[in-house]
Amino acid sequence: MGVHVGIVGKPNVGKSTFFAAATLSSVETADYPFTTVDPNQGVAHVRTECPCKAFGVKCQPRNSLCIDGNRFVPVELIDVAGLVPGAHEGRGLGNKFLDDLRQASVLIHVVDVSGSTDEEGRPCDPGTREPTEDVKFLERELDEWIADILRRDWGRTVKRASLEKIPTTEVLKERLAGIGVSAPDVESAMERAEVPSDLTKWSDKDIRRFAREVRRVNKPMVIAANKIDVERAEENLKRLEEEVEYPVVPTCAEAELALRRAADQGLIRYLPGDSDFEILEEEKLSDEQLQALEFIREKVLKRWGSTGVQEALNRAVFDVARMIVVYPVENENRLSDSEGKVLPDALLLPEGTTVRELAYNIHTEIGESFNRAILVKPDGSREVVGEDHELEHGDVVKIQTS
Repeated sequence: MGVHVGIVGKPNVGKSTFFAAATLSSVETADYPFTTVDPNQGVAHVRTECPCKAFGVKCQPRNSLCIDGNRFVPVELIDVAGLVPGAHEGRGLGNKFLDDLRQASVLIHVVDVSGSTDEEGRPCDPGTREPTEDVKFLERELDEWIADILRRDWGRTVKRASLEKIPTTEVLKERLAGIGVSAPDVESAMERAEVPSDLTKWSDKDIRRFAREVRRVNKPMVIAANKIDVERAEENLKRLEEEVEYPVVPTCAEAELALRRAADQGLIRYLPGDSDFEILEEEKLSDEQLQALEFIREKVLKRWGSTGVQEALNRAVFDVARMIVVYPVENENRLSDSEGKVLPDALLLPEGTTVRELAYNIHTEIGESFNRAILVKPDGSREVVGEDHELEHGDVVKIQTS
């Protein structure tokens, strides 16, 4: 899978419910801190329009799903246990939780937008807690976590870099390789932090500034403003949108979980991300269940357009992590693979991926023997492109080898 999405936040804000709704997996949930001790890992899906609609064909997905012309492409979801202030110092189970984030390439920060959980994750009256403070708290914990990684053996690291004349970018990349930081990440963070190129001139303030920018570059974030159906949530949402630098998605994870479970049981017709649902087996639903579904329709779907869970996933992967979906085929006329399966694979790739890089992604031998690529258009036309051509979201492409 092309991207790992980390679900983060303090305890009792609905992270595990978000995870269960996104993956339709059973996880332990409860209204107290540290419900999740080990990270839950599962498969969620981003939703995009399948080319089968434009081409007028019936696809046969192999690595993904297609439902009513909507392609659901898998991504790995990591539900990390709730953080509390001081986690980077080991408070609670903080260090373990932070370490679990190493493999995440983008974060969804689940925030209780109703303000009904205090800074430790304990329930309180709605409006008591300011949600923007939760965003700042998580930023501080992540920044200090990265800074602490840099501070370990800092003197020895600087001395070695100086004696061996190792480029600063290389030194810092090596220090942060464990959390997936690349050389371009380091270069971007150094420029944004305006730190000296000579490590011997760095102060602790420089380390902190650089750590903050690394976090912004390497662990980009979407805010899932959860519990949007609770009182005080809407007024808090407006402040949150005004004061944070991240995309904010109004979310009701409980509603999504209820809809997914009802759809899974064949009681309703609903696709993740839809703005409504259709009841199929009304006689099998109790009055209480029908009232709950109507509440979801009126207070969540009609008001906000969706439950927000699918939108948060899509925005994290497509907008923030800047991934695209492409569809490689072997037969450009039938849009099929060697076995005749139509549009079998949907690949998540970074924006800017070239057709040559796609070829290597499929198989090393295909990359090495790359000759050209053919982009297949819904109007029946073909475009022949060279190895440096950058792919776009939704492209259907055939790789030709020499």
